Order: sequence, then structure tokens, then C-alpha cells
Amino acid sequence: MKQLKAFIHPHRVRFVTEALRNSGLCDISNGVGCYNLTVSTVQRLYSGNDQGQQHYSLDLAEPVVAEAKLELICEDGLAPQLVSLIVQAGKPSKGWVFTTTIDAVAEIAGS
Repeated sequence: MKQLKAFIHPHRVRFVTEALRNSGLCDISNGVGCYNLTVSTVQRLYSGNDQGQQHYSLDLAEPVVAEAKLELICEDGLAPQLVSLIVQAGKPSKGWVFTTTIDAVAEIAGS
């Protein structure tokens, strides 16, 4: 299994999640193909040229840029297709998609 982490512009989240749902590769609701899709708002330390997207974080005492982080788990064979889909749906904004291998999984079952 693979874990994909995508850091994208917050305004592109809807396009990426729609693309995942409409691709036929992921049935997010039923856990088929893709599992545990999560979306988080994160702050990246500012390192770009667009001052308009930057704000100052009092907690970090640094200039930061808001980004969205999407994470999902998928079967090994689906990872390249899903990365390509995320990249295309995330355009024209800049971002990153990371792929890591999952060595082990343990389910926590409720009582």
C-alpha cells in the first residue's frame, strides 16, 4: 500500500476531491481503491514570491502561507495514476505530491 500526501492551494481542494471521486479509481465512501482521504489546513513557512498570499503567524513568529494537505491510502498499482490525477486537478497552482510506502497497518477496532 502507498500513502499519498499532496500539498496544494486551498482553492484547488474541491477540484482534486471531485477528480478523485469522478475518476473511477477511488470510491472514497466505500473504501475501495482509496482509503482514509483526509484534508487539513496547514501553514508552510513563507518562501515564495507572492507576498499577497503571505500572512504573519504569531504562534510561529514567522511569515507563512496557508495550504491544504490531502492524504490518502491506496493500492500500490493505483499510486502513479492518482498522483497524475492530483497534479492535473491541482493546476494551475503550485504544490507537491509525496508518495511513501506503508510497511504495516494495524486496525484499531471499537468494542
